[in-house]
Amino acid sequence: MKVVLLCGGVGKRMHPIRKEKFLLNFLGETLLERHIRFARELGLNDFVVVGNEHNIEKIKDVCKNINANFEFVVQTNKNGMAGALISAEDVIRNDEILVVKPTDIVEKTAYEKLISESKNGSYDSYILGYVVEKYFSGGYLSINENNEMIDIVEKPEKGKEPSNLINIVLHVHKRIDVLLRYMKETKRSTDDVYEYSMKKMVKDGYKFKVVKYDGFWTAITYPWKILEAMNYFLNIIDEPVISPNAKIHETAVIDGNVIIEDGARVFEYAVIRGPAYIGKNSIVGNHALIRNSHIGDNSVVGKDSEIKGSYIGDNCWFHTNYVGDSVVSDNCSFGSGAVTANFRFDERNIKVKVGDQVIDTGLDKLGVIMGENSKVGINACLMPGVRIGPNSMVGPGSVLFKDLEQGKMLLLRDTFYEIKDNNIILSEEKKDELMRRLIDE
Repeated sequence: MKVVLLCGGVGKRMHPIRKEKFLLNFLGETLLERHIRFARELGLNDFVVVGNEHNIEKIKDVCKNINANFEFVVQTNKNGMAGALISAEDVIRNDEILVVKPTDIVEKTAYEKLISESKNGSYDSYILGYVVEKYFSGGYLSINENNEMIDIVEKPEKGKEPSNLINIVLHVHKRIDVLLRYMKETKRSTDDVYEYSMKKMVKDGYKFKVVKYDGFWTAITYPWKILEAMNYFLNIIDEPVISPNAKIHETAVIDGNVIIEDGARVFEYAVIRGPAYIGKNSIVGNHALIRNSHIGDNSVVGKDSEIKGSYIGDNCWFHTNYVGDSVVSDNCSFGSGAVTANFRFDERNIKVKVGDQVIDTGLDKLGVIMGENSKVGINACLMPGVRIGPNSMVGPGSVLFKDLEQGKMLLLRDTFYEIKDNNIILSEEKKDELMRRLIDE
């Protein structure tokens, strides 16, 4: 069986995060590497990675030190997952395949259940099904009493879902030659040719078994979903792990399940409260506080800074800052005194505009989402949920109330104040809830 990793898509909803989602690093491992590791631990050693012309070299670089058999394909057919498999036809058409979408985060048990059922059964295909409690913009499955797929509906309107069982792209196809034929014969203007072809196969008598999975799952569909993924990874740290090559000052406090990698340094009176991750060669300065956060490699959390509930990339710099519930990409810096606001005065959920839609993030705490190679000047303030595009700059003393696009600079020229009546009534219940959450952290 060959493992086909679908890496050719483009995350249109991830602005301002430009890094490929499957190359996001958690606990020292990219999502792509994690999926490859799960497959290899189950005895699968032949991989086909389908990328695009922009990311294929990055993919090869990630895979070059993994002891497995790799074939790399550039997706020339742009029609979604169907296009990816059609592009790889020459290297998969004579094999059973396991199709993996490496931007989905699952536990190893998902692989174990799917592979076990496919080895012991006689169905044409096996697909992973997951019960959701709220609407997800993806494929929904209808099954019979034998857990056989009878229909798949891609992205139904909210409230018109045929079930609460969704399709996770971890699929075994024993008749890939047949699926390829159906996909090439299907003509649709939408990018659901893969799902529609499976639906047609079922109607024509081919048998698809749905393997139910009840472990952890999330899909990084929007940039703030990185925080959900981060929290999952931090919470699977089951014991403190401090590299013998890290230098921790005797007055520093390391509390709870914390991973500190090779070459990291923690200075006097710093506090790292787990769960937390500190990447290779990163520095935590005097009196800094890091809690429930993931810090990448070669980053500096400087003196008196606090990083809370945030995902920080590689090569980032902070100095006397507060950064809360934020996603900060690689090569970013905060000048002294710059802070993120992460909570609205009216205590409502934070909404973000994506394209023409305003999306409720479902979060009442969300700081900045910051693209790579960006800078924030001294004493600048970033309002909840604002996005800063790559290669942009927020000037000193500025207050960023709305998104700053890629390659732009915000500078404070004149000061203008507006005074108006305060009609916001704060909720005591909300304050009590926040206090309970602080105690539980």
